[in-house]
Amino acid sequence: FFFKQKTAYEIAQRLVGSEMCIRDRYMGILISNMLSLIEEYKKKYDEELGKSVIPFWEAHCIDKECGGFLHSLDYDGSVVDTDKYMWMEWRIVYTFATLYQTYKKNPAWLKYAQDGFEFLVKNGKSPEGFYYFVINRAGKPVVAPYNIYSEAFAVMGSAALYKVTKEDKYRLEAKSAMENYIKRISNPKMQWEKGMPDKHSRHALGPYMILANLGTVMKDCLAITEYDAQIKEAINFVVEKFWNEEKKMLFENVDKDGKFDLDSPDGRHLNPGHGLESMWFVLEYAEQNHVPELIPKACKIIKAILEFGWDKVHGGIFYFMDVLGKPHADLQWDMKLWWVHNEAILACLYAYRFTKDITFWEWFVKLDEYSFKHFKDHKGLEWYAYLNRHGEVTHTLKGGRWKCFFHLPRCLLFSMNQFDKIIAEHKLK
Repeated sequence: FFFKQKTAYEIAQRLVGSEMCIRDRYMGILISNMLSLIEEYKKKYDEELGKSVIPFWEAHCIDKECGGFLHSLDYDGSVVDTDKYMWMEWRIVYTFATLYQTYKKNPAWLKYAQDGFEFLVKNGKSPEGFYYFVINRAGKPVVAPYNIYSEAFAVMGSAALYKVTKEDKYRLEAKSAMENYIKRISNPKMQWEKGMPDKHSRHALGPYMILANLGTVMKDCLAITEYDAQIKEAINFVVEKFWNEEKKMLFENVDKDGKFDLDSPDGRHLNPGHGLESMWFVLEYAEQNHVPELIPKACKIIKAILEFGWDKVHGGIFYFMDVLGKPHADLQWDMKLWWVHNEAILACLYAYRFTKDITFWEWFVKLDEYSFKHFKDHKGLEWYAYLNRHGEVTHTLKGGRWKCFFHLPRCLLFSMNQFDKIIAEHKLK
């Protein structure tokens, strides 16, 4: 509502004298109310992070016996699986280090991150230097290093620790994992690729959007520019190659010749959560590197995904979709997942701050309301991960092979940062 009035304010240059005084007084009231509302949201997110999310994971995920983290947890924190997925483990390192850096200087959080780093570096690498996908509780390899995301989050965890401590071993590990990630991006699974030579050759959005984010993290934490060329290429690839102007949608897969395959489920596949997450990565990159021309396109994509991906019957954002509305190959397509809504919230806040378009604020309010109503455990701590289409919890776990101490705390922490920036920018005006 406020920015609709603000637009009218800017257009109505004809107003003079007493009319201008009335207008300015009215605008002052609206601005004050808006800032008070944002402060309330910040308080809400702060309480959720500090009193619900962090306490759950700090109480249950630290493996004091073997090292690393136990991330597969039921609703009450009890362990449901002791295997350690490397991309989950490194995400937890990143989160504890980042919380120490930006939220509260709790020495225990830094120690959790540092101890996790030591356990993962010691036990997590293959002889070729790539991180396994899964190790057991004691640190013995269980699944080969076929997944590129083990390297990705090793970059983030190590870089975050370097920013906090300035110890060189963290910088070296971040750069080593980054080099491995870049080396693998054209063939992410390397020798573990199951597809045969005649398999349809495609680029997937995931590796490129993550590379874009890694570039931002590395520049922020290590203050280096040596990956700028690769990151710029990844950003442009995400924004230009995966966006289909005819369908007005960001695809998950695109043929390596640049064409969109509408004849197969994989070609038509949409992942709204990936699309929204990738776009706030783009906006963050645009701000860090002073590339304002990226902002309109990224915000256009965010709006398109929200409008297409929102379940107009039951609310929430679909997990997967088919761009032509055909039956999706994945049976869980119509589920509602916590991380999709976490990333959507961040995308809306970034877009709102950059554009002052009230539509993004309205989407944020809708997403916040849905998420806190359906995912939050109102009788305990943390959030549930999986809902059916109707918004009902399908799995009681709060951590597993896909969920850990990462998406939700990052959403809450980064949202608070965006709230602060929105408030500061309004006060400057």
